[in-house]
Amino acid sequence: MRDVVAAITAGGRSSRFGSDKVLALWEGRPLLEHVAASLAACPLRLLIAPPGRYELPGWRNVPDTRPGEGPLAALEAALRTAQVEAGSIWVAFAGVDMPRLTPPYWEALAQARTPDASAILALDAAGRPQPLAALYHTALLPHVTARLDGGERRLRAAALPELTVTVPFHILQAVSPDALRNVNTPADLAALGEAGR
Repeated sequence: MRDVVAAITAGGRSSRFGSDKVLALWEGRPLLEHVAASLAACPLRLLIAPPGRYELPGWRNVPDTRPGEGPLAALEAALRTAQVEAGSIWVAFAGVDMPRLTPPYWEALAQARTPDASAILALDAAGRPQPLAALYHTALLPHVTARLDGGERRLRAAALPELTVTVPFHILQAVSPDALRNVNTPADLAALGEAGR
């Protein structure tokens, strides 16, 4: 992961959670810290969030390129900053609501890279590609910007199918069980705690 830029999007409104889920505690630490720990090996770490809202030691705060326009806009901000700072490089893009992500999960995605790929996506248990907790190459920046300019807001529009590599669920489950579980509601957070017992 030394040749990957880390990026966590933390600019959502947490409307389904009812309070700021970035700071919600799981196992004694905020969700944000769990996700950040999974990406600690990356030399450049970006927190895509409104300026001054969160502090995360070792992470650079980067404002959304298009505030309030969702994770695709956050990915645009991450890709642009990574390109300026590091050139042609991969970005590990995660949401703050996936506290079961681990370093082995990211390493499994990084090992799946090929010379012609521009996105590496995990497959969930149903075989569906997951656009969050994925690797995106900075070469995708013009495509992402064009989609946003055209009114697209879905993160799944970021990956070009013909240039995307997927990693099977069973491989990721073996190295990082339940890494793709996310927390959208307090009930999800409670269930996460139960699953860990």
